[in-house]
Amino acid sequence: MPEISRDEVAHLAVLARIDLDDAELDHLAPQLSVILESVASISGVAGDDVPPTSHPMPLTNVFRDDVVVPGLTAEQALAGAPASEQQRFSVPRILGDEQ
Repeated sequence: MPEISRDEVAHLAVLARIDLDDAELDHLAPQLSVILESVASISGVAGDDVPPTSHPMPLTNVFRDDVVVPGLTAEQALAGAPASEQQRFSVPRILGDEQ
């Protein structure tokens, strides 16, 4: 695999809107080459008989039945509230008029 040039790293930095100085470009070019070589070596390991997976072991989701159960009434829910107004929790205002 060919090496990534300094100009290619600079082009990628422009596309990503990352401001890199000359020293950073010189430092990153060889590192990106090593990363791409590592990815290429991993890509070569998987054969056509190996299906792509997101997990090494199959996962199954466990579902439960959706059962309706009685809930709290508004009075019960607000019973422990320090303040309520029109069957709602009343809290102090934290934002000014700018919102």
